[in-house]
Amino acid sequence: MTLRWPVVLFDFDGTLADTIPLIVASYRHAIETVGEVADEHEVRSWIGRPLQPVLEERYPGRGTELTDIYRTWNLAHHDELILAVDGIPALLDDLHAAGARTGVVSSKKGETVRLGLRAVGLDDRIDVIAGQEHTDVHKPDPAPLLFAAAQLGVAPGDCVYVGDAIVDVEAARAAGMAAIAVTWGAGLGDALRAADPDALASDVTTLRAVLLEGRRL
Repeated sequence: MTLRWPVVLFDFDGTLADTIPLIVASYRHAIETVGEVADEHEVRSWIGRPLQPVLEERYPGRGTELTDIYRTWNLAHHDELILAVDGIPALLDDLHAAGARTGVVSSKKGETVRLGLRAVGLDDRIDVIAGQEHTDVHKPDPAPLLFAAAQLGVAPGDCVYVGDAIVDVEAARAAGMAAIAVTWGAGLGDALRAADPDALASDVTTLRAVLLEGRRL
């Protein structure tokens, strides 16, 4: 089998694992401590960006405090609320069997990504992790994606980035990588389509067809 892209990089939240309920609940808990109620649509728009800058932007001077509250609650409820995405483990196995290498590029800290990968049984299926601490700037800047490619010793053009947010598509474009958007995470299908990814997958079966069968959508 000749792979269209020999390296497949994934976002984590809302792509490899269904962490959206966990993230939304964690944001809501943190924001409730300042006496406000978080709108779910707004919270979903924050997913894909680093946590502390989002909270600092929303509540100037309280970003660090609210980040600590978020993380404490998130870790306490992590394994309870995180869910696997049907078909993802088999897809990663088949990508490796076909000779592809895989990675995760996330705005989370690498240790938190590893915790999530273990929770959904994917920790032995990923070749490289690029977390928040590995670059000074984050998606939609291409730096984290380029870091992952450099760690694997490959050119950006040999990579595709798969994610559920507009910033994922933008980061892939800026990095010179192909972009695939998935609709089972935080992003809305119409908005993702408007970002003009190379493909838009509504389920893992479709994603498999693009990555392993070369289907063009």
